[in-house]
Amino acid sequence: MMDQARSAFSNLFGGEPLSYTRFSLARQVDGDNSHVEMKLAVDEEEIVENNVKGNHASVKKPKRLNGCICYGTIAVIIFFLIGFMIGYLGYCKRAELKGECERLAAPETQETEPDEPEESFEPEVSPLLLWTDLKTMLSEKLNTVDFTRSLRWLGESSYTPREAGSQKDETLAFLIENKFREFKLSQVWHDEHFVKIQVKDSSRNSVTILRTSGDAPFLLENPDGYVAYSKAKTVTGKLVHANFGTKKDFEELNFPVNGSLVIVRAGKITFAEKVANAERFNAIGVLIYMDRADFPVVEAELPLFGHAHLGTGDPYTPGFPSFNHTQFPPSESSGLPNIPVQTISRACAEKLFKDMEEECPTSWNAESSCKLKINKDKIIKLSVNNVLSERRIFNIFGVIKGFEEPDRYVVVGAQRDAWGPGAAKSSVGTALLLELSRIFSDMVLKGGFKPRRSIVFASWSAGDLGAIGATEWLEGYLSSLHLKTFTYINLDKAVLGTKNFKVSASPLLYSLIEKTMKDVKNPTTGLSLYQDSNWINKVEKFSLDNAAFPFIAYSGIPAISFYFCDDKDYPYLDTTMDTYDVLNKRIPQLNRMICAAAEVAGQLLIKLTHDAELNLNYEMYNDKILSFVRDMNQFRGVIKEMGLNLQWLYSARGDFVRATSRLTTDLKNAEKANKFVMRAINDRIMKVEYNFLSPFVSPRDSPFRHIFWGSGSHTLSALLENFKLRQISGGTFNDTLLKTQLALATWTIQGAANALSGDIWDIDNEL
Repeated sequence: MMDQARSAFSNLFGGEPLSYTRFSLARQVDGDNSHVEMKLAVDEEEIVENNVKGNHASVKKPKRLNGCICYGTIAVIIFFLIGFMIGYLGYCKRAELKGECERLAAPETQETEPDEPEESFEPEVSPLLLWTDLKTMLSEKLNTVDFTRSLRWLGESSYTPREAGSQKDETLAFLIENKFREFKLSQVWHDEHFVKIQVKDSSRNSVTILRTSGDAPFLLENPDGYVAYSKAKTVTGKLVHANFGTKKDFEELNFPVNGSLVIVRAGKITFAEKVANAERFNAIGVLIYMDRADFPVVEAELPLFGHAHLGTGDPYTPGFPSFNHTQFPPSESSGLPNIPVQTISRACAEKLFKDMEEECPTSWNAESSCKLKINKDKIIKLSVNNVLSERRIFNIFGVIKGFEEPDRYVVVGAQRDAWGPGAAKSSVGTALLLELSRIFSDMVLKGGFKPRRSIVFASWSAGDLGAIGATEWLEGYLSSLHLKTFTYINLDKAVLGTKNFKVSASPLLYSLIEKTMKDVKNPTTGLSLYQDSNWINKVEKFSLDNAAFPFIAYSGIPAISFYFCDDKDYPYLDTTMDTYDVLNKRIPQLNRMICAAAEVAGQLLIKLTHDAELNLNYEMYNDKILSFVRDMNQFRGVIKEMGLNLQWLYSARGDFVRATSRLTTDLKNAEKANKFVMRAINDRIMKVEYNFLSPFVSPRDSPFRHIFWGSGSHTLSALLENFKLRQISGGTFNDTLLKTQLALATWTIQGAANALSGDIWDIDNEL
């Protein structure tokens, strides 16, 4: 009681209150996980203090006693007794108030945050787990996943086929969005676009043989498959076989194809490239079939689908996003063909070969029935009646926000749509996307993983029509994405076989890929994916049909696409036979192969978001530029004849090398714990790929502006090709154009070097 009295006495004169809560005793001031408890503690203390202040106001201080000193002792005793009683009563009152406040605090908390689950609180762990711990955690979680369950779910009849913009595509989109919400991602949202898609008309396409002798036409086929963005047109003419339809194939033909239709084999290059090559050599139409030599297991009547747009995105809003509120004048992509194109079954092709003559060259390794050209008394009639249809498509997004730099993010995505069942084409990637989002969310909420940067999971639509969903998103946010997105990881077609592991990637990611290949094993062999020290020279060029292509070539964002495959192409892509049962039969260890693909993607995600430094090897472009300079040296004689020299190009390359060396030095000397310094260095690294987008061409007219990976006259490959043509063409070649190409290529490299150097006062070039 004496202690209580002294405490009450102290309280009366401004001392600290005696009462406390369990929150105010040991407050967790570190990390975000204490914010709810701190709020409750402050609320309770405020309630108690207000009541105590009320008690203080009601106490009347005793009057001072002036006079004889004998009254002093009495005054002290009286004052002590009054203080004792006040202290005792105050303590009891506060104890009662404390219990009452605690009873009130619980329901009040439930009202303010009713949806906050207990497991969403951050675990009390160290701020940053080690890489080895995270790698082990990822592997353990992946080993418990049955990916084939997701594949079977996606393969149910209610979701297949799911053409872009169809009701089934939309239904699956919102199911994925709900899954992201169930996984408790930081934020989930969707974008909608209105795009023009070409579909078959009720009037069916046809391939017919006409005889010059006057006999009745013979209808060969009304194909079930079709090629989107073909020219809707009817043409007649002679038929010529052009192998795979590559540029080299057309050049090696012993007879011209102008004014004729051409028939080509599926494979090697995209449909759009085959059609563009045929149009360049003045063909009037194209037929595409699956040759038995390339696809021996494919049924003769199997229909085939594809698109003929030499580009990505909605071809009727080139360079612009197809949001509903945007209004642009009518325009078309320059990549749309001006000739009709149609896929035909192998059975139809074999019927055509019966009316053709001259054996195909043995070097083609085509099926034995292959013939080169139609008989002289016959011509082919091709009718394509496809029509345009405006469709609404949805891109679905979910993000795990970074703990230190949430405005810097890596995007991982997969297409959702498919002409047929799409098991290998889109379901594998979608299953990977869903499971990776679930696992990484679980690692953050329960495992203690705190990624520095954000991870965005994206489900794209209209991928079968040329990465429309991904491209429209890039076009919609072009001005900001390259400043914040540092990598794109593509999950499409990740498992097509078991024997080989193939990669298409930005050079900035080569070192990271190599480390990952050493850590991940092929389930069928038990060996590391890193089997070839020369693997970098075997990196495949991005295909136009790859959703990663617009990220690097249009937006300047480092991108990677990888897949497991066999020696032969997977035969059922873009057909109605791309089912789960067929895929599972061809790949008995399907679940383990998808798990390996998930481990590759998962390790890349961790490495890109775990360290203070971005794991992007900017020095790899030194080798790319050096290789280009070496290729240019073979034209020194031509360059000298034009009155030029390569000194500017040599200087630009030297400046880029010096800039990378300076950045490496800055990185080594940087204090890794200094967030501001590391952020500035990482920003310089992020801009490397973007700075190789040519600033001298319009993104509308030449959307793929990257001088290494894009397409158009501004690219380094186009410059080398023109030098070769000048040697052949002689004085007829346009020297002014060639000089312009050389100057612009040189200054693009120089600009990249200047940007990499940092601030303008740090630039020290020798031009």
